[in-house]
Amino acid sequence: MTAIRLLLVDDDPLVRAGLSLMIGGADGIEIVGEAADGKDVEALVDRTRPDVVLMDIRMPSVDGLTATERLRARPDAPQVVVLTTFHADDQVLRALRAGAAGFVLKDTPPAEIVEAVRRVAAGDPVLSPTVTRQLMAHAAGTAADTRRARARERVAALNDREREVAVAVGRGRSNAEIAAELFMSVATVKTHVSRILAKLGLNNRVQVALLAYDAGLLEESGEPGNGGH
Repeated sequence: MTAIRLLLVDDDPLVRAGLSLMIGGADGIEIVGEAADGKDVEALVDRTRPDVVLMDIRMPSVDGLTATERLRARPDAPQVVVLTTFHADDQVLRALRAGAAGFVLKDTPPAEIVEAVRRVAAGDPVLSPTVTRQLMAHAAGTAADTRRARARERVAALNDREREVAVAVGRGRSNAEIAAELFMSVATVKTHVSRILAKLGLNNRVQVALLAYDAGLLEESGEPGNGGH
């Protein structure tokens, strides 16, 4: 199996050294580079071709949010996992809307950070349903009405089945759980998710979940944002 190529981006050399020690010894993950600022990320990505970038948010000249937006706008962009000290933070939300595949807290146990890198490399977003709900509740701010109108316009492009899948993604369900819930095969779920991403111009499931929430689809489906697991 080819090793997952990982790029570390954090302005604190101690954090980078700690991550290097923690992750460097893990099977199947190769650290291919390190950067201390978002301004160096694109050049390093060109040079090292990582599969996943572990990205700090707060950095001196170009922050992780801007670096994530720039990376995810590129063809064949690597997956981005945001490193943060906060669960529900405006900047984390903006990073997820920009296309980050999830986030991990800096005090997350090493084994969980390694698992997060593996999951994201496999195309699986790293957001627990609890954290998703926290973030979505946090997202309902002053611009909520405008965002809802815009989101509703966008989800109007989906057919009924795709809307059902989008709602399930919004609840944090896995492909297998969606398949069982909606009586379809996992392959069919994957096809629906791919179509939803293409129709809505999104690049991962986290963005689908946020859009479903913004459009009010989770409320309409009878599961409020603070219920569930």
